[in-house]
Amino acid sequence: KKDQKLSRAQIIQAGVRAYFYVLVWMACSISVIVFNKWLLAYTKFHFPITLTGWHMAFCSCVGFVCVRVLKVSKSHNMSREDYVRRVVPIGVLYAASLWMSNASYIFLSVSFIQMTKSLMPGLVYISGVLLGNATFRWSVAANMLLIAFGVIVCGLGEENLVLEGLAKQLTALGFEATRLAMIEILINRKGMKMDPLQSLYYICPACFCALMVPFYFVEYEDVSTVVAADTLDIRPHVLLLNGLAAFALNIAVFLLIGKTSALTMNIAGVIKDWMLIFFSYFVFKAPLTPL
Repeated sequence: KKDQKLSRAQIIQAGVRAYFYVLVWMACSISVIVFNKWLLAYTKFHFPITLTGWHMAFCSCVGFVCVRVLKVSKSHNMSREDYVRRVVPIGVLYAASLWMSNASYIFLSVSFIQMTKSLMPGLVYISGVLLGNATFRWSVAANMLLIAFGVIVCGLGEENLVLEGLAKQLTALGFEATRLAMIEILINRKGMKMDPLQSLYYICPACFCALMVPFYFVEYEDVSTVVAADTLDIRPHVLLLNGLAAFALNIAVFLLIGKTSALTMNIAGVIKDWMLIFFSYFVFKAPLTPL
């Protein structure tokens, strides 16, 4: 009986702990999404590449401190050749995905962007098939087409649909799907799986360097003009808080997957999307139309 009571108590404790990690992850994820939306769409900080680059610079520094200084996570001691061949392509794809995703917040509502993310399983499957990472099956393809049809229905009901924003969001999803497939090919198959802290340490610097190219050609002149004229409403402490929020989200993902599973995060993600849709409606007044 004591053993039964002990096991029951352990189960309850594990369940409470899992719910806690889910709530922390949902809070961090919603905070980052809403924070980015506010910065890019409701202030004069219309610089998605700059914001993404700031996130990557901040996370690179934190990753270096955690891996090299505090030794919280181990280093893979990767050679320069392996880094260029395996990490840099993922960093470039991640940079493009984050850039396009943040840029879409300027044009689209948070609720609509969350709806388009339902396409991710299908895009990941297509990327896997094209890269030889998955086998094509008509049954799976039919399920993905059904999901795509649902997203199209949502798109038809969007009142404030901007085609430029939609194109950028779909491009971001395509880059992200390709990145996930490339991680499986270049990292996981070689036994080099990374936890989020290791990802910060290895991938974020490559991502930051990749972002410097479009930043120079697209935003450098505008950012320089705004800084020189001192017309930027955003103060440094706001950007610091935004970087901390992005870092906290990475840690929350690490805790959630490490203490529960990726399946738990995917299921909780559905609830998080519902919350974001209604949150967008009440905070940003994003319209919701009936079917």
